[in-house]
Amino acid sequence: MIVLGIDPGFGRVGYGVISFVKNKYKALEYGCISTEPNSDFPKRLRKIELDLREVISRYNIDAASIEDLYFNNNSKTAIKVAEARGVILNTLESLNIPIYEYTPLQAKLAIVGYGRAEKVQVKNMVKQFLNLEKMPKLDDTTDALAIAICHTHNYRFNSMVK
Repeated sequence: MIVLGIDPGFGRVGYGVISFVKNKYKALEYGCISTEPNSDFPKRLRKIELDLREVISRYNIDAASIEDLYFNNNSKTAIKVAEARGVILNTLESLNIPIYEYTPLQAKLAIVGYGRAEKVQVKNMVKQFLNLEKMPKLDDTTDALAIAICHTHNYRFNSMVK
């Protein structure tokens, strides 16, 4: 199974492509799609779509898992992230990739076993699961990989229940 994990945003979209075969994980590719802060917002959204399509074109993606939005304070930022998330969801849907959504709490629970885990705990576990030599530089990337791993846990659990 090849899973694309996505941490949505409009300045940076974290992504991680992992394979999960015979209970073994492997990171195939990970990084961030970055947009220029001074660009027109529609151009930023278009760049996210085009770059995401480029990543997807390199793999036979079985499922995409995307982080559900959670915002406390800044509604202006929340709206822009929601718009970027809409572009991401539309891109995935147009390519017929099954979409699964998980909250940060669900991802932390799947990765660390504790829904209120600290960022450093999640990073360490992502590194361990994927046998990475070093941790990804950006939290967006780590979060995307965590969301991808979360989906494999959910998929395995649902397979066992059936």
